[in-house]
Amino acid sequence: MNTTSSNCFAAAALVAGLCHGGAFAQAYPSKPIRLVHGFASGSAIDVFSRPLAQRLSAELGQQVVVDIRPGATGTIANDLVAKSAADGYTLLAAPGSAMAATPHLFKVSYNSLRDFAPVHQISDFSYVLVAHPSVPAKSARELIAMAKAKPGYLTYGSTGIGSGFHLAGELFCAMAGVQMLHVPYRGGGTAAITDLVGGRVDLMWDSLAVVKPQLQAGRLHAIGVTGTRRAAALPTVATIAESGLPGYEIVGWHGIFAPAGTPREIVDRLSNAIGRILSAPDIRDLWNTQAMEIFPSTPEQFAARLRFDYDRYGKLIKDAGIKLQ
Repeated sequence: MNTTSSNCFAAAALVAGLCHGGAFAQAYPSKPIRLVHGFASGSAIDVFSRPLAQRLSAELGQQVVVDIRPGATGTIANDLVAKSAADGYTLLAAPGSAMAATPHLFKVSYNSLRDFAPVHQISDFSYVLVAHPSVPAKSARELIAMAKAKPGYLTYGSTGIGSGFHLAGELFCAMAGVQMLHVPYRGGGTAAITDLVGGRVDLMWDSLAVVKPQLQAGRLHAIGVTGTRRAAALPTVATIAESGLPGYEIVGWHGIFAPAGTPREIVDRLSNAIGRILSAPDIRDLWNTQAMEIFPSTPEQFAARLRFDYDRYGKLIKDAGIKLQ
């Protein structure tokens, strides 16, 4: 084959390859998509996954099915998606704690930073620190004074070791230089809230959506929220940072991931579709009822958020000596 013929053949092959790649991206999706999550039906991630899947079905022209794989604090679902084909047909919906904190506690076969392609952050939310009425502290400053007066006397519940709520308590204790006893509940938030209302534990960091009915009924009182600004649903409750512990800040999030190596065209299409869905007024209203904020993001912004929390939680877990019991 002469040089001219060889060059023509190579050029034709390149054009064919580009066309094939473009056709592949344009053809996606050509079959149903699974949206996997690792928590129980009715959990926060489940509440958001279902309307998101329904709207994605309409946006993409293919059915998006929620596939629940509960267990091991989300690691079963994470492992499944990490090992799935990187073709956009298996996605993961996960809370930040499962992606950024859990891998530092469990022996997992995946790497949260290496084995997933962040697609879009779908929510952002502050926790709220609530107390049983027998705890007189109404601010972080007053709570810190109580804890220093009786080291290890105050107790706080959580939904499990390494959960975002547990880490919120550990961060508070570390920054304030106090000791409080952590009481993890494997049964989840319901068991913990029941004991908090009953006075068997003193405090708890939790989501506003969970504790708001108890606050409204006067069975608990709020000490502060964990974000950098007050929660719209609790405008009279100060942040922990402004009420006695400057610099304190920890927030939760939920997001959508694909397996690492998923073509960028597919990631972008999914991210753009989710962005449009989150801008719909009824979706915003639904999120607001759960005390969650919409957090539009590019894949790069979401990846940066994951890395920041992964490193931060890893250091907190190591410094606090947190281990599974």
